[in-house]
Amino acid sequence: MQTKVARLAKISVTGVVQGVGFRPFVYRLAHEHNLWGWVRNTSGNVEIEVEGDEETFENFIADLETKAPPIAHIERIETAFYPLKGYTEFKIHQSLSLEGEYQLVSPDIATCEDCKKEIFCPTDRRFGYPFTNCTNCGPRFTIIEDIPYDRLKTTMRKFKMCPECQQEYDDPLDRRFHAQPNACLKCGPSLELVDGNGNPIDGNDPIKATSDLLKAGRVLALRGLGGFQLVCDATNEKAINLLRTRKRRPSKPLAVMVATLEDIEKHCLVSLEERKLLQSPQCPIVLLRWKHNSSNISPAVAPNINYLGVMLPYTPLHHLLLKETDMPLVMTSGNLSEEPIAKDNEEAVIRLSGIADCFLFHNRDIFARYDDSVYMVENTPQAIRRARGYAPYPIFLPFKSKQILACGAELNNTFCLTKDEHAFLSQHIGDMENEETLEHFENSVELYKKLFRIEPEIVAYDMHPEYLSTKYALDAGSEQGLSLVPVQHHHAHIVSCLVDNKVEGPVIGVAFDGTGYGTDGNIWGGEFLLADWRSFQRVGHLEYVPLLGGVAAIKKPYRMSLSYLYTLLGEDFLLEDLPIRKLDLDELELIKQQLKRGVNSPLTSSAGRLFDAISALVGVRQEIDYEAQAVIELEMLAPNEWNELGLKAYPFSIVEHQGVRVVKLGELFNTVVQDVRNQTPIPSISLKFHNTVAQMIIEMCKLITNQTSINQVVLSGGVFQNRLLLKLATTTLQREGFSVLTHHSVPCNDGGISLGQAVIANFALR
Repeated sequence: MQTKVARLAKISVTGVVQGVGFRPFVYRLAHEHNLWGWVRNTSGNVEIEVEGDEETFENFIADLETKAPPIAHIERIETAFYPLKGYTEFKIHQSLSLEGEYQLVSPDIATCEDCKKEIFCPTDRRFGYPFTNCTNCGPRFTIIEDIPYDRLKTTMRKFKMCPECQQEYDDPLDRRFHAQPNACLKCGPSLELVDGNGNPIDGNDPIKATSDLLKAGRVLALRGLGGFQLVCDATNEKAINLLRTRKRRPSKPLAVMVATLEDIEKHCLVSLEERKLLQSPQCPIVLLRWKHNSSNISPAVAPNINYLGVMLPYTPLHHLLLKETDMPLVMTSGNLSEEPIAKDNEEAVIRLSGIADCFLFHNRDIFARYDDSVYMVENTPQAIRRARGYAPYPIFLPFKSKQILACGAELNNTFCLTKDEHAFLSQHIGDMENEETLEHFENSVELYKKLFRIEPEIVAYDMHPEYLSTKYALDAGSEQGLSLVPVQHHHAHIVSCLVDNKVEGPVIGVAFDGTGYGTDGNIWGGEFLLADWRSFQRVGHLEYVPLLGGVAAIKKPYRMSLSYLYTLLGEDFLLEDLPIRKLDLDELELIKQQLKRGVNSPLTSSAGRLFDAISALVGVRQEIDYEAQAVIELEMLAPNEWNELGLKAYPFSIVEHQGVRVVKLGELFNTVVQDVRNQTPIPSISLKFHNTVAQMIIEMCKLITNQTSINQVVLSGGVFQNRLLLKLATTTLQREGFSVLTHHSVPCNDGGISLGQAVIANFALR
């Protein structure tokens, strides 16, 4: 019989293993396996010392991975063996701060089922308490100021726990053991309802009073996890339009919060994958197909859109409010258009008093602003906006990176900090178009640098000289003497998708978006690249046309229509019988002069602008209120049911110019004009045009692969948020034998740019 040899094992566990109930889990597991020793948090990992025999160690380590708490994520377990020390019990030691070490931080997590049961159980001491949490749920990233993750380093330090909460916090067998935000009605954060000027409103039940105001058609500002949310009755068109007018958001879709999954299914079609996303611990907004005919949610929530952005309640406060109101609620970011979300009570009164009739405050400070995440499902889940529930969880790199700060682009900005195998892609920052958003960007960069002990040696940035993110990068890099690496916008798009799929390349990169500064000084956006992590070659693009009036052409798609028509079909082209906005002679003459002289009319190859032009040409949208509105509304008009094998396409040609292939668009516009004049239904034109763009992609990729033998294609850029185009392009490419990579954890829009920038910069200086 083989004698079991007892030894001491030192075990290091890295990953998201703090603030998720990992130490009490280890405590219980050690007792279960009759192991003695200790466990503690450090700034870099969770350390465990246990004594036992080899077989017991193997079982213990296996259970560490397979039975870990639901929101823990183990990245690596390392074990080393030493002589026995003679432990006689198992303890949880105090946390150890180690200089230079860093620990992954858990995102904020939606309310778990156990806590949900407590807030709705009349006999539970947390009945109706809107800040209930445990180690399996609740705030994390929004309250942490530094690591290790202990209460004194969070915004909960001002709340002294009552004896009952302290007992839970100290008991390793309790699910609230070292739950840093642990609190109850006696000792924790509380609510306060105030009027539009910040004056308290008398009453004993702020949630009941808030519900009554919402039912009366009022607009409220509610302080949530990562900032304020503007709330109103989603079935009340008058209330929604009031919110839109005050928020200066005329038609951009608004998100809706619905109490239960069963209630969501009354309003939307929900697939199995969408159901999983909605009920996940991350609890994002999910874009679902809207059942307009059976839903009482007002069309004013998302005008002219077939999809509804829906989420389930993700905090106890939301659960209680949705239960009390018994109706779906508009739940949108608490800001004026283009500003960061408001997070502090006093700040909210100053910034939102012109929008909200009343405010529902709480007194748990928010350290990091945090918007809701947005996902869609097209075969697999795809991030549209990555924030609450996901950031600051890192994207894992298939290589060891230098310490780099990548500053992202202008729209849908995120930044990315890299260190070792981790790329810390920030939460959604917003559109970098004002000083308020720049300040939010700067503060968030400093927080990430502090939390993850990163001192960048390289700063990467977009080539566009006027982006605020570019100016920040140049200033910060120059002041600190750091290496500066400019990165081409569409190369960054492709590489972000490559990293999302753990692929190095080379690939054929199809980068379709609205705007990106090109290496030739023109505005790119309909690009075909040969690309990998290190470099790219532009091998094709859509035909250049002038961007009439620069930004004005983006806001006014009819200008793009005129640019294409006059450039491709001649300056004498007649606009009669076309539904393009009728212009007075002065504006029309000004446009023609801009075209002739090239005044404020940079050349663009943008796929987004091509979609804009067709949308205006067929009479869908002449001017826009929000980004990509013309493109979205054109897509929404295409029929739901179709067979891609029988679809028709408009004519186009591909020519070679100076070694680069160009998609020529004159025949396309000429034929679309004929269809419009022949009164072909807009849905038919929309579907045919989408299929045409998919055919452009396929034909160009076939030419490139014939020359290079590369048959892996990456689809990236904001245009691929268009489900119809994405589906047509993907299925047809796959049918032609191509391997197709699309985005998953990282947005295909500019929210993923910074990840691509960081990876490219890492290899640029090697």
